Amino acid sequence: MKLMFEKILPSENSSWRYWLYKLDNIEFNWHYHPEYEIALTLNSQGQRYVGDNIENYHELDMAFLGPHLPHTWSSSPAVIGKPQKVFVAQIPVRWLENLMLSIPDLADFKPLLELSRRGIKFSEDTVKKSAKIFAKMQQANASQRFIGLLEIFQLMLDDKDKKVLSSNGYNVSVTSDASTDKLDKVIRYIHENYTGKLPAAKVASLIHMSTNHFHRFFKQRTEQTFTEVVNQLRISKACSLLINSQRPIATISDTCGFNNIANFNRRFLQFKGMRPKEFRQIYAGKPV
Repeated sequence: MKLMFEKILPSENSSWRYWLYKLDNIEFNWHYHPEYEIALTLNSQGQRYVGDNIENYHELDMAFLGPHLPHTWSSSPAVIGKPQKVFVAQIPVRWLENLMLSIPDLADFKPLLELSRRGIKFSEDTVKKSAKIFAKMQQANASQRFIGLLEIFQLMLDDKDKKVLSSNGYNVSVTSDASTDKLDKVIRYIHENYTGKLPAAKVASLIHMSTNHFHRFFKQRTEQTFTEVVNQLRISKACSLLINSQRPIATISDTCGFNNIANFNRRFLQFKGMRPKEFRQIYAGKPV
């Protein structure tokens, strides 16, 4: 499956696009577009994929993404009765960069644009303040939204705890490169097949690598092992089923691709610091 191109249209009477999505869950949709993007998620948890970075995310997550940077969020289904929210600002490259060049007062934002080409995530304090501004945009006119956008940029710039996501070597050119294409293919395959057996040798063969070479390649590009990423995805899906269903724990273990209940319990304890039964008792019916 190919990396998908997404066409972005600006909001009415605006130079950029503002949107609020309310969803039961965020589906895996590995894509890119030529615009800058700020994406802020609430009431959601799962995996965030940005370039060659794969991380679990939780409540209050926000990232700033540069042009053509492949990305997606993929969440577990929402706790019943509490939809997940995604605030999005998508900003045309030429408009934003010309704005920075033509208005000296905005020159301080230029380094932020450079960092965004690898993706940036932000501290909880910045996300909370940005969420309030995004929420006000719902009832705002175009000029008020523009002022709010600048306020969010200032918050992102001032955040001393922001973190760059993708590695230095990640290639985000429009045409991409062979290594990026291979990683894209692997990420999609993991997401489509995590519920069954997923031997590294089979995944390696998809991109014409030996198993050893594949393990080195994957660790170098994601800073995590292949097994860690697969288990993180499986445990995240298991958490959703523990919260939102009454299925037996052994059934959930099988559904999420674990070969036996002992392995499931061990991995769950590794990632969550408790056993599945304890997790269900604490979090069933509650936001995590």
